[in-house]
Amino acid sequence: MKSNAVKSYALDLDWSAQTMLPIELNGEELHLEARAYQGTDPHNQAFVLINRTSQAANELPYVRVHSGCVTGDIFHSLKCDCYPQLKASMEKITSVPLGVLIYLPYHEGRGIGLVAKIRAYALQEQGYDTVDANVAVGAPIEAREYDLAAHILFDLGMPDIRLLSNNPAKTDALRAEGITVVEQIPVICKPNVHNVRYLETKRKRMAHRLPMPV
Repeated sequence: MKSNAVKSYALDLDWSAQTMLPIELNGEELHLEARAYQGTDPHNQAFVLINRTSQAANELPYVRVHSGCVTGDIFHSLKCDCYPQLKASMEKITSVPLGVLIYLPYHEGRGIGLVAKIRAYALQEQGYDTVDANVAVGAPIEAREYDLAAHILFDLGMPDIRLLSNNPAKTDALRAEGITVVEQIPVICKPNVHNVRYLETKRKRMAHRLPMPV
């Protein structure tokens, strides 16, 4: 029943634009399918990049559902691992016959928004970890929802996926929306001195599939 409801909703999605987009990745020019989607809430918009080769017909797609991070993705902040994960995921997506990036800007700060995230950052400088900092600013620990991402996958005709993620909660959320996550593939990036505690909090308090610190 859940799967049918999602598929029905997906047909009503207002995906307002589609084009080919040339991008640069590691010094190479690539041409990817680009789509823009909007959910029922006008603030819930998504950007999708698709790498599809001539061998893609019967391939299970590799999919990255990426939460937007202004500080990390744009300015390459060292406080998180968002940009390294995005880059590693793009490298994987563009090296297989069928790969998809679903970029969700409204997921900023695990869904609490940019202002609340920066307030939480300030508390982290005082010793709070990322979980306790969110609570201290009056925000949820985790506010992200994945219904739009699931609807997009159904619209693309990709209900069965390999998910590029360290986060088991993301896998569970997509499965709850009717997506079959055949495999969850970790995206492990080298830590730095600024994000070691951030990554440890993810591992210990949010059950992310991350290696023990060396």
